[in-house]
Amino acid sequence: MRLPILRSLLATVAVSASLIAPSFAKAEYGEWGIVLSDMDTAVKPGDDFYMYVNGGWDKRVEIPADKSGFSDGTDIEERAEADLHEIAEGAKTAEAGTLLRKVGDFYASYMDEAAIEQKGVEPVRARLDAIAAIAAPADLAKAFARSIIGFGVTPFGLYTEADAKNPARYAAYVYQSGLGLPDRDYYLIDNEENLKYRAAYRAYIEKQLGLAGIPDAAAKAEAIYALEVEIAKLHWPAADTRDALKTYNPYDAATLVTEAPGFDWATFLAEADLAHAPNLVLNEKSAIIALAALVGSTPLDTWKAYLTFHTLDAAAPYLSKAFDDAQFDFNGRTMSGQETQRDRWKRALEAIDGNMGEAMGEAYVAKRFPPESKAMMVEMVANLKTALGQMIDEAAWLDPATKTEAKKKLTVMGVKIGYPDAWRDYTALEVNAGDLLGNIERARAFDWARRTGRIAGPIDKTEWLMTPPTVNAYFLPVANEIVFPAGILQPPYFDPAADMAVNYGSMGATIGHEISHGFDDQGRKFDETGAIRDWWTEKDAAAYEIQAKALAAQFDAYEPLPGVHINGELTLGENIADLAGLAIAYRAYHIALGGKDAPVLDGMTGDQRFFLGYAMSWRSKTKEDRLRARLAADPHSPPYYRVNGIVRNFGPWYDAFGVPADAKLTLPDAQRVKLW
Repeated sequence: MRLPILRSLLATVAVSASLIAPSFAKAEYGEWGIVLSDMDTAVKPGDDFYMYVNGGWDKRVEIPADKSGFSDGTDIEERAEADLHEIAEGAKTAEAGTLLRKVGDFYASYMDEAAIEQKGVEPVRARLDAIAAIAAPADLAKAFARSIIGFGVTPFGLYTEADAKNPARYAAYVYQSGLGLPDRDYYLIDNEENLKYRAAYRAYIEKQLGLAGIPDAAAKAEAIYALEVEIAKLHWPAADTRDALKTYNPYDAATLVTEAPGFDWATFLAEADLAHAPNLVLNEKSAIIALAALVGSTPLDTWKAYLTFHTLDAAAPYLSKAFDDAQFDFNGRTMSGQETQRDRWKRALEAIDGNMGEAMGEAYVAKRFPPESKAMMVEMVANLKTALGQMIDEAAWLDPATKTEAKKKLTVMGVKIGYPDAWRDYTALEVNAGDLLGNIERARAFDWARRTGRIAGPIDKTEWLMTPPTVNAYFLPVANEIVFPAGILQPPYFDPAADMAVNYGSMGATIGHEISHGFDDQGRKFDETGAIRDWWTEKDAAAYEIQAKALAAQFDAYEPLPGVHINGELTLGENIADLAGLAIAYRAYHIALGGKDAPVLDGMTGDQRFFLGYAMSWRSKTKEDRLRARLAADPHSPPYYRVNGIVRNFGPWYDAFGVPADAKLTLPDAQRVKLW
C-alpha cells in the first residue's frame, strides 16, 4: 500500500469488526492470546505486576546457552531464522545473476568453513599492510575513514541523516567513538566487575594481535588499552549524548579544521566521500575537539597498533576459527554471559540481514505478514493517533498554542508498516561464493556509497532503517515517522486471532510508545517537519520538565543489580514513551470497542486482559554481564521495570485490579507522573 493512501486511511477512524471479533484461527498463545499457566496468581498484582503476569513463564524458561538473554522477541526471531534459513538454502542453487542467487552466494561464503580456515588471516592482510604503511597524519586520516566504511573502530564515527535543523537536506554527522568496552564507565569507574572486564579485554587484545603474528603483542596491547582510557576520559556520559540540542553543532569543513586541530579533517572527509556534504554536525562537540587533539598528540605507532587490533576484532567473525573463537570468548562469554557460540547458519543469516537484508525481506513478508494483518495494523494505528489527539485536547496543563502545534505534528506523522513500498536495488553489489570477508567489505562499501552519493540531493523518504524480519520498531525524529517492520508484528506481540484487549495492550502500547517518542523529552524538541524548533510555550515546557524530572527520579531509585541503579536521565525518553504509550493504547482500546462492553474471558475483564498483554510483551531474562552493560549505556530500562515502574503511574491499572493503598507498587495519586 502506497504511503499517501496509508495516510488517508489514518485520517479516518474506522472500527473494524475484524478487530473486535477476528475471523481467524485460534490464537497462537492460549485461547485468546495469553497462556494462563505463564502467570503466577499467587503473586498479588499490586505487589509485583510483572511476576503476577509472567511468574510461571519466568520459572519455566531458561536462557539458551547460545544467548545472553531470552524473551518472546527471541521466539519470533527464531521463527524468522527458520524462514530465512529455508530461503537461503534454496538460494544457493537459484539462477545465476539473480538477486536470490546473490543471497545464496553470500550464505555459501559464510558456510564454507574449510575455505575460511585455509585462508586464516589472509583475507584481511591487505588492510593490515596498509595500516603498517601509515607514515604521516594524512595516511592516518585515510585509514580512519576506511575503517568507518569497512572494518574497525576510530575515535570518530560518521553517519549521514537528514539535517536536524533543515530536514529537507542531508548532513554528515560526526560522533564520539573509539572504545572496545561498552561505555566510558568501564574504563573510569573502579569496581570488582570493571577490573575483571579490563583484564579480560587487555588479554583479548593481545590474543588477537598474537594470532595475526603481530610482534610485541603484549606491549602493544597495553598501549592500545592505555590509549582507550584516554579516549574514555574525553567521552560525554551516555545520558548527555541523548540531548537533541547539545548534540547539534553545525560546522563547515574549514571551521572544523581551525577549531578542532590535531587531525586531518579534510583528508578524512575526502576519503569518506563526504567533502561535498552540505553540512557537518558534531554531536559531542567538546569531546570531538578534544579527541582531535589526542590524535595529534599520540604517536603514529600507537594508532597503528590500535587500528590493527580493531581491524582484526571487526573482521574476526569472517576469519578462521581461532580469531572467531577468541572474539566470542571475550564478547560472548565474558561480556554477555553467553555460554556457547550461535550456530554458524544463524550467524550467516545475521550477516546477510545486516548487509543486504531487503534481498530476503519480500519472501519473509509473503510468509509471515498477510494483507489482513496490515489492514488491522492500519486500523490500530488510526485509533492510537485519534486517542492521543483526544488526550492533547483534554490536557488542561497545555496552552492552546502548544496544543495546536502538537496536533499538527501528530496529524502529519508518517507511518510505515511491514515492509518498504519499493525494495532496495542490489544490482551493483558484487557477491562471491568464495570470498566471505570480501562480501562483507563490498556490501559495506556499497551501502556507504549509497548514503554518500545522495547527500547533496533530496531526502529519500522511502528509506527503512530496519529490515522486514527485524523484531523492533522506531520513531525517526528528523522524519517525524514511526516504522514497524513485519518482524515485530507477529504473535504474541500481535496476533490477528487474539483478543483485541491483548493486542492493544501489547502491540498497541508499542505503537503508542513510538508515537509518543515524538513528544518525549527529546522528541518534543522537533516540529512536524522533523526540524529542531521550540514550539512550546514557556509555561508548558516548564510543566513538562517537572513531570519528566519526577519520572527520572523514580527510575533512579530502582536497583536491578546490587549497587547498580537505573540511570533515570539516560532512560528518560524511553520511560516517558512507555508511560505515554500505555495511556494512548488504553484509550485507543476503548475507542476500538466502539461503545460496546468487552466480554469477560476466563474471569478476566477487558481492561485486565489489556494490562496482561502489556506485561506479557516485556517478559524476558538477561544474563548479569549483559544487564550490567545495558545499565551503563542502554537508554532502555530493564523490562521488569518497564512493567512495574510504568503501571504504578497509571490510574486505570489500579482500577482494573483493585490495587489497594498498601500494595507494594502503589503510588499516591499526587506522586504519579501524568503527561497525557
